[in-house]
Amino acid sequence: MASVSTKAMENTNKNIKEKSNKKISIEKKNIIYGLLFASPVILGFIIFVMGPMIGSGYFSLTDYRIASTPKWVGFDNYKNLFTNKDPFFYKSLLVTAFYVFLSVPIQIIVALLVAMVLNRDVKGQGIFRTIFYLPTIVPVAASSMIWIWLMDPDLGLLNNILKVIGLPTSKWIFDEKTVVPSLILMSLWTIGSTVIIFLAGLQGVPKQLYEAVEIDGGNGFHKFINITIPMITPTLFFNLVMGFINGFQVFTEAYIMTSGGPNNASLFYAFYLYKEAFTNFRMGNACALAWILFIIISIFTFIIFRTSKWVYYEGDGQ
Repeated sequence: MASVSTKAMENTNKNIKEKSNKKISIEKKNIIYGLLFASPVILGFIIFVMGPMIGSGYFSLTDYRIASTPKWVGFDNYKNLFTNKDPFFYKSLLVTAFYVFLSVPIQIIVALLVAMVLNRDVKGQGIFRTIFYLPTIVPVAASSMIWIWLMDPDLGLLNNILKVIGLPTSKWIFDEKTVVPSLILMSLWTIGSTVIIFLAGLQGVPKQLYEAVEIDGGNGFHKFINITIPMITPTLFFNLVMGFINGFQVFTEAYIMTSGGPNNASLFYAFYLYKEAFTNFRMGNACALAWILFIIISIFTFIIFRTSKWVYYEGDGQ
């Protein structure tokens, strides 16, 4: 009897080992297949993202003027930037910060209001949604040329409209006091993507919550404050993060419409970086500027994530 039970135990252990070995082999195969299918993305990230980042990190520590061999200078590029030896560094930072902290809230508020209007059940809803989204697929270079004409002080459509309704005209992008606000106004032209994201968030709000507010005697304002805003906070959070990231990298409008002027009033950071690299041919300094921009965006993104306790996720126990 003892020998029989021993053999049974051995067979059981043997079967368990075989099953565990099969599971391990299946898991290994799944890992291999997963890495194989993900390899194009992984290789693309290593070659086209990590590679250039490592290269720019090295060049930021050199005096590299493209035509000459890079000369190691350590952190001199960074020291020259922060010690005000480069007069345009802090200017570009201030201009960009002014644009970001003014444009991002305005874009989010306007996009949310438009999304709430488009979320209503009205005739031609799809047509209106298409109209608001279409500008986002227009190339920025083409839309910039259109806005140059719209903001022309003499022949522009905007000033003609202001004249008709009896309001004072503006020089728009041709005056250093109004150039950045004018570009912020232009940025509202491309809020279609943000509107679509808000619209998706609004459509995910359960209708029974609105019905509960109506039963309690609440009006539209109560619905907006107590239901809509809390339920779409993840969408608000996403658009806020993306707005800051994109805002710090604004470039094309300044490059095409203003060339950083007048009087460097629209010298955005990314445009200044471009000028250092491809106009002044100071590639080492440009790489240092790029890394500083990366750190600034990372810090702001980290702060936004750390202060995201106001974001409500369904099922998170709060």
